[in-house]
Amino acid sequence: MKLKGIGIILIVAIVVGGIVASQVLFVVDQTQYGVVTRFGEIQRIIKTPGLQSKLPVVESVTRFDKRLLRIDVPAESMPDREQQFLEIDAYVRYRIINPRKFLERLRDEFTAADRIGRIVMSELRRVVAGSDRTEIIGGIAQSQPDGTLVVIPHKTAEGVYTREALTKQVLRDSNKVIGASDLQDFGIEIVDVRIKAADFPGTVEQTVFNRMRTERDVQGQRMRAEGEEQHLTITTDVDRQVAIILAEADRTANTVRGEGEAQAIEILADALEKDPEFFAFRRSLEAYGKILPQKSIVVLSSENDLFKYLEGPLEPTK
Repeated sequence: MKLKGIGIILIVAIVVGGIVASQVLFVVDQTQYGVVTRFGEIQRIIKTPGLQSKLPVVESVTRFDKRLLRIDVPAESMPDREQQFLEIDAYVRYRIINPRKFLERLRDEFTAADRIGRIVMSELRRVVAGSDRTEIIGGIAQSQPDGTLVVIPHKTAEGVYTREALTKQVLRDSNKVIGASDLQDFGIEIVDVRIKAADFPGTVEQTVFNRMRTERDVQGQRMRAEGEEQHLTITTDVDRQVAIILAEADRTANTVRGEGEAQAIEILADALEKDPEFFAFRRSLEAYGKILPQKSIVVLSSENDLFKYLEGPLEPTK
């Protein structure tokens, strides 16, 4: 019985010790700050990691992250310099550098996200209002020969991309606002501001798409007109070359034909000079063949020249 009673006492002591230890001891991670408060009043700030202690019940510990914290601010429609609205979607990264002020002014990360997001969006709205669309988008849209659009990155005179310069200005101005007064000092440092997207609002998207379709139609008509012009130019050039080739061929044919006829006449003249009587005889035979077809009856005078070579053989020419 005594052993059983001792065992129960030990178990009770261990349980009570565990409860007391959980109320007294706590661990601060290396990625955290620890803030010990007593009835809401800050007693001490713990910045080194490890096992720490506090008074049970009356003291509590609040932990804050040392790492970069991200705020995804809601997308908002903002006018640029030309009063053309863009849907700006951005995010903010900040770091807690003073846990005491952070706890006193903001209490927790949810409140911090709301307050810091409002300040950054206010500064972003002001900077966007003083910039044109090219600077906000960060590039210039250029049409390619095939009709596609390519965004060429746009830089400032200092060689910095315009969107990066814009977000850096928002970052500087937001940190100035936070550090402008003691009430605005939240014990944080805004490390980065980025624009995720800068799009047209949904109300004007259809108008933009219609304008893009119209531009594509104009480009298509221009390209078709240029193609038709090239077709006519090529066709006209081919027709001209064909006419030139035919003219040159006809001229060559006439030249060859003339030369042939000249040679024929020259040969004929030489033949006439050598034997005129034979030529006359051959011509008469050709005439007989034309005017005296087979089984024909022709009545002619006996003195007609056609019978000259039919009466008898001629005496050879000396």
